[in-house]
Amino acid sequence: MPEPTKVAFRSNLLKVKITDISALKDELTPAERTKTKYRQIAASIIHIGIVEPLVVFPHGKSRYLLVDGHTRLDVLKQNGAAEVECLVATDDESYTYNKRVNHLPPIGEHYMILKALKNGVTEQRIAQALSVDVAEIRRKRDLLNGICPEAIELLKTRRVSATGFSTLRKMKPVRQIKCAELMISANSYTFAFAKAFLSVTPDDLLTKAPATKRLAVVPNPTKTLMEQEASALVEDLKNAEDSYAADMLDLATGCRYFSRLVGNPRIRRFLSKNHAEILAELDQLLTDVEQETSKQAVPERVRKRQATG
Repeated sequence: MPEPTKVAFRSNLLKVKITDISALKDELTPAERTKTKYRQIAASIIHIGIVEPLVVFPHGKSRYLLVDGHTRLDVLKQNGAAEVECLVATDDESYTYNKRVNHLPPIGEHYMILKALKNGVTEQRIAQALSVDVAEIRRKRDLLNGICPEAIELLKTRRVSATGFSTLRKMKPVRQIKCAELMISANSYTFAFAKAFLSVTPDDLLTKAPATKRLAVVPNPTKTLMEQEASALVEDLKNAEDSYAADMLDLATGCRYFSRLVGNPRIRRFLSKNHAEILAELDQLLTDVEQETSKQAVPERVRKRQATG
């Protein structure tokens, strides 16, 4: 009979005094409080309040260890808060919280801003809550102007920069879809990557006629060749990625066999006497493969525990 699943948190939020919470990390420095992420969290707490509760673990009578939310706690202390609602964990394990965070993609942020504006929230209020300029909110509001629905669907969960979308906007829909597919295949969503595809895009697939300078720098035959090479490179990368797991399994199995052979004293003496260079290469290969496979086999949480002692 399977063991019952352990409940990770208590069902109700608990209001805890700030002075009763002990942080597991060192206090933030003044320099860390000037960073963009800190200022955004601080602005959000001031204008909206705590959206995601702090996670604490009971530690003695009326004392709690802070498992997750060190930046939020520091902001509350800086603003003189006396207490805060917390989620009480049943385990003091704190390694996996940030690992499980799903960062909001730009398209998701765009839709959230549109929904807030539709509900009557002003651009100025959103900018204050996110600690950014109103111009930045307007750029995110207009992020998908000129982007075809098919490309939006392909990139809706990808972290494509605003400059990347502005580059796609210069291409016609059929080319936007092709570039989106190539970005996903290469797992690269940078402005430089998008700009490279723009530079090899045929003139008839651009939304506007290109400048004369562009024609002189990149002739059409060269653009066609560069595009073919780029597509072939991305396809090779995708194939290598698909076969990586099987290749690693074959390599690990073969190395395990060679490890047993090299471990035989008689074979090792023979190789050492007659083929010392081959033996040295085999030893190095076996060591490298063993380290790589063990690294993949050990869970991320365990590796972090080992790293922190």
